[in-house]
Amino acid sequence: MTARRSAPAVRVVRVLDFLVEQRGKRFGLSELARELDLAKPTVLGILNELTAAGYLVRDPRQHTYGLGPALIAAGRVAQASFAISAIARVELEKLSSAYRTTCTASAVLGDRIAVLESTGPGMVKVGASYHFAPPVGLMYVLWDSDEALEAWLAIPPAVPLEQDETRLRRVVAECRERGYLVESLTAAGRRLYALLAGVADRDLPDELRDIVGELVGSLGERVHLGTDLRPRAHHPVSLLAAPTYDGEGRQNMVLTMYVGASITGAEISRRGTALVAAADAVTAASGGRKPLTPLTNDRNVF
Repeated sequence: MTARRSAPAVRVVRVLDFLVEQRGKRFGLSELARELDLAKPTVLGILNELTAAGYLVRDPRQHTYGLGPALIAAGRVAQASFAISAIARVELEKLSSAYRTTCTASAVLGDRIAVLESTGPGMVKVGASYHFAPPVGLMYVLWDSDEALEAWLAIPPAVPLEQDETRLRRVVAECRERGYLVESLTAAGRRLYALLAGVADRDLPDELRDIVGELVGSLGERVHLGTDLRPRAHHPVSLLAAPTYDGEGRQNMVLTMYVGASITGAEISRRGTALVAAADAVTAASGGRKPLTPLTNDRNVF
């Protein structure tokens, strides 16, 4: 399925891309319109909005436009995201080698979840992305503040959902206490991400939305709770996930270890401990800090 594109947004990107390619050179309205083969009124509207937002600056004497300070802040955020992913790769490679499996680092960038690093056999494509809206994305706010969790829950869901608030509260509390998430292995789960990869929720045809809705009954449904996991019993596991933190102790990335098989509760614990240790190492190496105590869900945020 081809993603729907916005012609006005494409024109904005063209203006920014052109100025970036010119490495700091400034241009007047007529020059930009000519270089980009766009109408002057169209370019003027774009320039006015980008200047007002700080993404461009206008020289009042020369009447020329160049890149603005807002791009510096945006660039620093993006650079930090990719810098920490490089640090994560070292730890991911260790995990992939030890457990002979695929491991990834991913984060929320804008309104999408993006894969930043991938190691091991059958590597996930770096750059693959998913729309950050329920039911996709719980693990990206699970260890963050209650406000972040509330904000995610408030996003219109990509598909119709039934919300089991009691189970979701248990999932949040247990994962915060344990330090990692265990996602169950189901045929529905495998199909869900394949269906949603690279597709915005608004682009899903009604029929596909209904199918996806059938795959996911409620938030937290596919997460194994502690009471589910017995040390000697085998449990179907899709993946394990653990968070990394920034300098303010806020969750900023998720490391995952793919399993794709039934393993014992004891093995789940062993792998979960290793994954948390890797995530803690990434947090420390990137200058972040892990909260001294797990976040609690004392308030009713659901």
